[in-house]
Amino acid sequence: MAVVSEFWTPWPPYAMRIRDKLQGPSLAHWFGTDNFGRDIFSMIMAGARNSLEVALTAVAVGMGLGVPLGALAAARGGWIDGFVMRLSDLAFAFPALLTAVIVTAIFGPSATNAMIAIGIFNIPVFARVTRGAAMGLWKRDYVLAARCAGLGDAAITWRHILPNINHVLIVQATIQFALAVVAEAGLSYVGLGAQPPQASWGKMLSDSQTYIYGAPHLAIFPGLAITITVLGLNLLGDGLRDLLDPRVRRRR
Repeated sequence: MAVVSEFWTPWPPYAMRIRDKLQGPSLAHWFGTDNFGRDIFSMIMAGARNSLEVALTAVAVGMGLGVPLGALAAARGGWIDGFVMRLSDLAFAFPALLTAVIVTAIFGPSATNAMIAIGIFNIPVFARVTRGAAMGLWKRDYVLAARCAGLGDAAITWRHILPNINHVLIVQATIQFALAVVAEAGLSYVGLGAQPPQASWGKMLSDSQTYIYGAPHLAIFPGLAITITVLGLNLLGDGLRDLLDPRVRRRR
C-alpha cells in the first residue's frame, strides 16, 4: 500500500471537497470521508508511506550506530564495555516517547525530527542486543583460531561475529520497526510528528476525536491500519526468528 501510494490513490489524498464531508463508507469512498471531504482510504495509503519512512529511517539510525557500539563493547571489554553500557543505562532512564517528545519539542515538530528522536532511542537497544549476542561468541574455537591466524578484533567481528548474530539483529529490527510505527503515530497524535498537509495515521486519529460519535469511521480505519501493521511486523519477526535461528533449525 505504501509503495502503490507513490503513483496511485483512489482520490487525491489532500484534495478537500467540503460538500462531501463526513460521508460513511460507500462505493465512491471505500472508507468514507473526513471533516474536510478528503478520502480516508487515500489518506491511509499516503499515511502508510509516511509512517513506514519514519520507522524505517529510525531503525536504520538505531542499527547504524547501535550495532557498532555493541560490537565494540563485546570485542574490547573493560572500560569501553562499561562506558557503552552506562550510556545505554542513561538512555533507558528516560521513556522512549518522552525522549522523542523532548527532541521534537527542542528542534520543532516534523517527520524528520520524529525519525531522529525515535532513532536515538533505538541506538542503546541495538547496542545491548549486539553486545549480549556477541559476548558468548568471543570464546568460541573458531574465534581463537582466527586470532592465531593474526586477525584483529575488527576483522573477527566482521567475518565471524556479525554473521553469527545476524538472525538476532534481524528479529530485533522487526520488533523495533513495529515500535517505531507506534511511536510515530503517538508523536503525530500530539502534533509533534508529520505536519499538515502530510498524512499520518496518528494525526488522523487525533483529528477524529471531535467526531468520534457521529462519524466513528474516522478513527476506526486509521486505528486498524496501525493495529494490522504492528501485528504483521510482530508476526514477521516471529517467523524470521524460527527461520534464521540456528538452534531452531537444528531442532527441525
